[in-house]
Amino acid sequence: MAQQQSQLYLNQVSLTAPVIPLYLLKDISFAVEKGDRVAIVGASGAGKTSLLRLLNKLSSPTSGYIYLENQEYCTIPVIQLRKQVAMVLQESKLLGMSAVEAIAYPLKLRGLKQREIQQRCEYWIQQLNIPESWLSRTELQLSMGQKQLVAIARAAVIQPKILLLDEPTSALDIGSANRVIQILATLAESEVTVIMVTHQIDLAQKFCTKLLHLEQGELIEDSPSIKVDWVKLRRCIIQTQGQETQEWS
Repeated sequence: MAQQQSQLYLNQVSLTAPVIPLYLLKDISFAVEKGDRVAIVGASGAGKTSLLRLLNKLSSPTSGYIYLENQEYCTIPVIQLRKQVAMVLQESKLLGMSAVEAIAYPLKLRGLKQREIQQRCEYWIQQLNIPESWLSRTELQLSMGQKQLVAIARAAVIQPKILLLDEPTSALDIGSANRVIQILATLAESEVTVIMVTHQIDLAQKFCTKLLHLEQGELIEDSPSIKVDWVKLRRCIIQTQGQETQEWS
């Protein structure tokens, strides 16, 4: 796929551990188009979260190049990049704020008018079915699943070009998880690119238009979802996880 046609493009990107000479990611190359719904799957320790960290500039590649709309990542200031590429961590923090304050916080940093801040917050609170009773609660008063929904709302309000999510439904009940997946699909329809790490193969199959399968830091599959053998994929990940568990034992 040509670089100039891609919203996000990685070319031979590698990432090594800072102290131990160990590859976390090795020679990763792929392209993502605007509006793609990408699922990143693999056994624990495959490098999925490391890849997300690269895409949000929480880590820098040891070698290789990353481009966003033809601009190399290393030339984009971090603050400017994160206005376009938002990330929701698996265990997001509310920084001592109430839920509603946390959702509004990135908009206040951007200097938006109070009316627009309120409108955007109300829209995403409604979309994600966040009850009014949660809004005044602090981090200690919310469950992990509740904090996850608040964190997704906080990322969505800034209207990013790319939304990165690390296991966004891992702490949610089935109903809330399905709701989040529907919302993410709707975002992609409006040309927001969504890239999600997940261990839930059923969810990945339901959600993604593109699959990236990592194994021990290497990209072993980059396929449109319609070409993925989902039964074989599940079996492969289970087998890899079992082998790694035996090695650690």
